Formats: sequence, structure tokens, C-alpha cells
Amino acid sequence: MRVIRNPVVQFLAVGFLALVVVVVGTGRLSQEAAADQAIADARATTGVLARSVAEPAIPRGLVRGDAGAIDRLDRTVLNRLLVDRVKRIKIWTSDGRIVYSDKTPLIGSRYALGADELGVLRHGGSEAEVSDLSRPENRFERGAGGLVEVYTRIHSPEGQPLLFEAYYSEADLAARRQQIFHAFRPITVGGLLVLVAVATALLWGLSRRLARSARERERLLRAAVDASDSERRRIARDLHDGVVQDLAGTSFALSAMARREDGDDAARLDQMSSSLRGSLRSLRSLLVEIYPPDLRTAGLAAALDDLVAPASGSGVRATVEVDGDAAIPDDAAALVWRVAQEAVRNTLRHAHAEDLAVRVTAEDSVVRLVVADDGVGFDPGAVATRGHFGLRGMQDLIGEAGGTLDVRSGPGQGTTVTLEVSHR
Repeated sequence: MRVIRNPVVQFLAVGFLALVVVVVGTGRLSQEAAADQAIADARATTGVLARSVAEPAIPRGLVRGDAGAIDRLDRTVLNRLLVDRVKRIKIWTSDGRIVYSDKTPLIGSRYALGADELGVLRHGGSEAEVSDLSRPENRFERGAGGLVEVYTRIHSPEGQPLLFEAYYSEADLAARRQQIFHAFRPITVGGLLVLVAVATALLWGLSRRLARSARERERLLRAAVDASDSERRRIARDLHDGVVQDLAGTSFALSAMARREDGDDAARLDQMSSSLRGSLRSLRSLLVEIYPPDLRTAGLAAALDDLVAPASGSGVRATVEVDGDAAIPDDAAALVWRVAQEAVRNTLRHAHAEDLAVRVTAEDSVVRLVVADDGVGFDPGAVATRGHFGLRGMQDLIGEAGGTLDVRSGPGQGTTVTLEVSHR
């Protein structure tokens, strides 16, 4: 799972899909471009043959069908016209008569010219189209596979426009198309692969830098937390060893003096002793807030007793019951104490309860905490949505530990918070 969440792996996966899409798309476009280029090559070849080979060699009398002119043209240029991929040569007049062809039986035949051929005769240029082998003038080309005919305009010595037509095999043009396509494919794919490789290297470098930055931030955060923890521990220790002990000693001294006095003095001394004991309980609770107790040394039961100590000062009857304290692992005990702290704090601040019960049990591999009060209650859904009372933070904390939290309450129905966390 960590590999899947790695940004470099995600980039490579997305990049591979994008590469496939781009290669397929550019492949189709390249095929079309290669086909256009193959036709353009055929047009260029036809233009060269027409103007540089055929037109200069056309003798006078060819357009009249003079046999000597036909024979002279045949002997002079035929071997230079049927070159490369050219399969057939025809020269037409504007009325559809074939005045010359490498296939002698066609000479003198007359067939209707299409609109495109007539357009080239009138305006020049060149055109290419797939040959209709069913037409009678193409009867000698049948059986040779598909053909493409390319035609352009030339002039006879008498100045008459003629249509020069060359035929090419579709298979030869397809081979030329593939040749052009394969020449450009390495450039396209290679360029994309280089782009992906460069982007991957950059992303990998950035990921490593971000990971190092994250580790450094984590180290600094841990250092700050450790420093804060150490300072809070020092403050709690100083208060416990100094002020708490002094208050406890003063409370005991006042109690002893009250027993030796009588009347109003004894009552005042006893009242002062009670006030000091209340302040001592409040201070012990404050110490718990400043720095959580050492659960391994003091035990979970003692820590929970300290946690609910302020309840009596608020007029709340609080009870703590812990079964199987020794069987609870340290990490589970820390989580139980943290959740109990939040639940008890919520009760004392918001519930206006009369009774508060905290119970912890450890059975098999499950630790269960129940914090229940008889207070005014609330709507857990609305409170969780607004993020009040630390419920969201508690749920996140428990979720990270793999436990479950159940909060049941309602207006006027009290509140019960139940935590279950497994351990081994």
C-alpha cells in the first residue's frame, strides 16, 4: 500500500496510461500523415515524369494519332516512364481519346473523362484517386490489385493541353506509407519516453526533498514536543514537591490544631483545613492537566482517581472502578486515560450531572472504558458535526489505534461514552 501511495509510482502509472493514449492517438494521426505524404510523393513523381520526361519528348503528330510519332515516343521515353512504382502510363486529349499508353491496345480508344480530369486539363494542378478497375479503360489493370491514378496537365508541341496519367500500386503506396510512419514513430515515442524519464527524475528528486523536509519537520516537532513535555514535567514536579507538600502539611497541622481547640476556634480551624484540602485536590487535578501521570508507576486506577478528584468540588459524586489493571498494556492504558480525561472534562464542564461513573475492564484481548453521567445530555450527531467537546479529536485518536468509540446521549438522558480497544 505504501508503494501505491508513493507519488513517483502514481505519476508513472498515470504517465504510462497517458503515454498509451498519446501513442495510439499520434499513431493514427501519423498514419494519416504518412498516407498523405505517400500520395504527395506519387504526385511529385508524376509531375517530374510529366514535365521533365514526357512533355519534352512528345513529337508533333502524336495528338493526331500518327503511328510514327507514337513509335518514336515509345522508343524514346517508355523505359524512363515506367520507373519506381509506376505501373501504367496514359496520355489523354480533352475529348477523352488516349493518344499514348504503354499498353498499345488502348491507343486511339476514346472514353469519357470525369469532372476532376477535365478540371485539371482546364486549370492545371494534379489530382489523385483510387482507380475504378471496373471501367473499360482500366481493363488491363484488373488482377493487379488496387491502383491509385495520379494525373496532371502537359502540352503537346502544337500547344494542345494533354492529360498525363500515371498508375501506382496501392500496395506500393501502403509500403511507402509504412516506411514514412516507421521513420517518425521512434521520434514520437522516443520523445515521449524522454519526457516521462525527465519528469520522473524531477518528481523523484522533489519527492525525496519533500520527504527529507517532512522528516526534518517531524524531527523539529518531536524536539518541540519533547521540550514542552520536559518543561511541563519540571513544572509539575516542582509544584508537587513544593506547593502540594506544603499545602498537605499545612492541612494536617490545621486538623491537629482543630482537635486541640474547642468552640469557635476549632470550627474555624476545621473550616480552614477543609478549604486547604479542597485547594489541594484542585491543585492535584491541575497537575494532571499540566502533565499526565506516569501510568506505569502510579497505575491506571490511581491516575483515574486523580482525574475525577475535581468532581467533588463541583458537587458531582464520582466513582472509579478498574478491573485487571495489571493486564492492560501501556499503550492501551494511555489511550484509556486520554479518552477518560476528555469524557470527564466534558461532564464537569457541560453536563451539570450529579453522578459520574468511570469503569475500566480488561477481558481477553479487549480493554473497555465506560464513562457515564446523569447530566443534561446532548445530541451526539450535532455536536460531532460542529466539532465540540473534543469528540472529533477523540475519534481520530482512537481510529489511529484501531479502537472503536461509541457516544450515546440525548437531551435530558445523560451521556455514556464507551471505548473498546484491542491489544495483544
